[in-house]
Amino acid sequence: MPRPLTVAVVAGAAFLTRRAMRRRIQASPLWPMPALDEPVSGRPRSRALRLLVAAREEVAEGVVQLRLEGRDLPGWAPGAHLDLVLPSGLVRQYSLCGDPADTSSYTVATRLVADGRGGSREVHEQITEGMELEVRGPRNRFPLVEAPSYVFVAGGIGITPVLSMVRALPDGARWRLLYCGRTRESMPFLKELEALDQVTAVVGAPELDALDVPEGAAVYCCGPEGLMAAVEERFPQVHLERFTPRAAAPGTAFEVELRRSGRTLTVPADSSVLAAVRAELPNTLYSCEQGFCGTCRQRVLEGEVDHRDELLTDGERADSMLICVSRSRSERIVLDM
Repeated sequence: MPRPLTVAVVAGAAFLTRRAMRRRIQASPLWPMPALDEPVSGRPRSRALRLLVAAREEVAEGVVQLRLEGRDLPGWAPGAHLDLVLPSGLVRQYSLCGDPADTSSYTVATRLVADGRGGSREVHEQITEGMELEVRGPRNRFPLVEAPSYVFVAGGIGITPVLSMVRALPDGARWRLLYCGRTRESMPFLKELEALDQVTAVVGAPELDALDVPEGAAVYCCGPEGLMAAVEERFPQVHLERFTPRAAAPGTAFEVELRRSGRTLTVPADSSVLAAVRAELPNTLYSCEQGFCGTCRQRVLEGEVDHRDELLTDGERADSMLICVSRSRSERIVLDM
């Protein structure tokens, strides 16, 4: 096991001071943070914007950062993410890791996943400075709650939502960050984080048993599924941000009525509602097929939904579902299609 590296305090040019960041965020009408089912800045969360890729920079081995510029952009709070509509039409979600007080730009970063489903490769190989991209959001399913202290655990690209959180904490806040990665070169923003004495950087698997979590502390984790599963096992109260869906639980077959189309379909136990619907209605929109983007969201008229997405709020789940991953708890469900 590599020895944990405890970092020292130095002046970080790439950071605002935490005091300056706190003043800028708390001066914003977005502070305190909105509830999960509230739009920010009074604008619908589904609003699409066309933004300029003003800067593209490799901030770590295999990690590209994009700065997207526009005017009077919807505000956001730490933990929020954007939907990027890529040139191919794929929709992918990336955590915001810039300055919440900046209303002229958004900053996101993505790691290249060579054996992934194509989104990260498209960002790395096709997105260049000067292009325009469509974005939707911001949305926040990972808000920073008030707590007497905080413990953050981040793995690799999972540092992106955590970065905005540690920057936003007020002076005097009690917090620790355990940041791990495969190599130092693969860990984005490592040099900036090494300016803070509350950060421990580890190359390799972290020793979670040695992690000191004070009573009442809010625990946040983002990173590979294995890391999050290990943290959740030790600290069940943890707040998690996932980039990939949980492994699907076994399902059973059920019927789906498409009310407006006048069709009734059977969804097998080993298939999805989306697959069954597209066999009858091939023009049905979809993108991520993992319950993150919301493209396939449909209104539910009858039936009990087994929600398996990572996007919808409790309020939105009352009458809608993402048909790429969610299923029916009842023998029959009726969709407004």
